[in-house]
Amino acid sequence: MLPKTATFYPTPNTTYHVQTAKLTPNIVEEIKYWKEAREATILAHNYQLPEVQDVADYIGDSLELARYAANTNAKTIVLCGVKFMAETAAILNPEKTVLIPDLDAGCSLCDTINVEQLRAWKKKHPNAVVVAYVNTSAEVKAESDYCCTSSNLLKVIEAIPKEKEILFLPDMFLGAYAEAKLGRKLHIWMGECHVHAGIRPEDIDAIKRRHPNAKLLIHPECGCVSQCLYLCSPDGSNGVSVLSTSGMLREAKASPAKDFIIATEVGLLYRLKKENPDKTFIPVKEDAVCKYMKMITLDKVLRSLKEMVYVIKVDEEVARRARIAIERMLRIT
Repeated sequence: MLPKTATFYPTPNTTYHVQTAKLTPNIVEEIKYWKEAREATILAHNYQLPEVQDVADYIGDSLELARYAANTNAKTIVLCGVKFMAETAAILNPEKTVLIPDLDAGCSLCDTINVEQLRAWKKKHPNAVVVAYVNTSAEVKAESDYCCTSSNLLKVIEAIPKEKEILFLPDMFLGAYAEAKLGRKLHIWMGECHVHAGIRPEDIDAIKRRHPNAKLLIHPECGCVSQCLYLCSPDGSNGVSVLSTSGMLREAKASPAKDFIIATEVGLLYRLKKENPDKTFIPVKEDAVCKYMKMITLDKVLRSLKEMVYVIKVDEEVARRARIAIERMLRIT
């Protein structure tokens, strides 16, 4: 339904420069109007600003957003996340328009490897299977055999025959976690997420001393994850679990625990608190903030819908090859 003040809005073909306009109290209604006019859906990552999460049609982690994008009937996808996520949506939806509200919303982990570096690495290991974390560019995905996320990393590696050599990229902490969990040697690229790498074992020790009875949920990209594995029991019954953001959300709902220590980017806490108002969530580090995830604001979402910016296009041949690795990821649950 269009807002009652719909006559206030210009037609969908009107160019509107939000940077020269003042935001109105009706910005959420404006977004709803333009979303309908553009036949659009808004997808937001779990680390996005609370107000952006609130206007989204779907919120999730990288794997969930990729799956949703692959199945949506919307003509336009507004991806509120970082650029590699929008590229993934564009690869899976070549017939749709994929927008990202801020082109500068990049990823420090994605930037740790480029396609030339991967090609050189592959030449040194010509028979290896390449497993690329989804936090990579479309060009890197096109040079890979499988993509994965933190949700299905272990299952992706288990799907590869044990005699096969594996190049895993680009997150060294995620790779070390997979090695430790599966007892399988990997060649690991020395990349890291600047936010998760900053969560160290001493941070865990300090917060656990202050909250000894709280359940600890750790993202496998964290710089503390390998050292903290000794704390974990296989089923998490001792109060420590290594989980993706979606795994943390599920665990918070299912667990009888009332207090949780969260070791990941702090944007997840908004959704955790919203979905579990009777529980307490404590960040390991209050400054574990990804500046790129916070670049997208409501005014940028509005501008994106009004002006149809910024369109994400992936070269057809790159997209064709990258789609193979992405679809393999989507088939492994």
